[in-house]
Amino acid sequence: MSKLTIYGTPQARPYRTYWMARELGLDYEAKPWSFRGEELKSDAYKEINPNVRIPAIDDDGFKLWESMAINLYLARKHGGPLQPADLQGEAQAMMWSFWVMTEIEKPVLAYLFQMMGPEDKRDPAVMETSLDELKRPLAVLDDHLAKSPYILGGDFTVADLNVAAVLSWAKMSKIDLSAWPKVKDWLDRCLGRPAAKAAREG
Repeated sequence: MSKLTIYGTPQARPYRTYWMARELGLDYEAKPWSFRGEELKSDAYKEINPNVRIPAIDDDGFKLWESMAINLYLARKHGGPLQPADLQGEAQAMMWSFWVMTEIEKPVLAYLFQMMGPEDKRDPAVMETSLDELKRPLAVLDDHLAKSPYILGGDFTVADLNVAAVLSWAKMSKIDLSAWPKVKDWLDRCLGRPAAKAAREG
């Protein structure tokens, strides 16, 4: 039995962690529980994540929650090309991981929720506001990617994985990224990676 257990369905935020585990070639046990699942309310799960949210991991007794923290931890623990080579690179990976959560996740998720609902129930004002809120951070990322093919330079790292995993919701929502061609090209390359596809398929 694997020493690493990942809790949560790959159709939600745990996708990020499954993608990381696949990139690292880790052996793991999946608990593909829904964020609405009764399993999250159990006392046993509350010991893993008292917030009763997903994802969370149990890594041979070490329990951790919050998807970005989990991915940064796994990259640091297992090393390889996904882990930045030095302290500055590691700090930048954390910076971009925090950035995508504060600048991108809320508006892109708000737009996705509208798209998931019946067309006659969608709120155009919410959708327009969400798109407006995405323009500035997408321009920031587009300008940054004009300097290098990946966020930290020439190679795909945990920074790319964390940011692309959040922006995968933009593709699910069919948000037009043509105004940010560097972002569009980079995102297609990231989400086209075999590990990203395997994680998405569960």
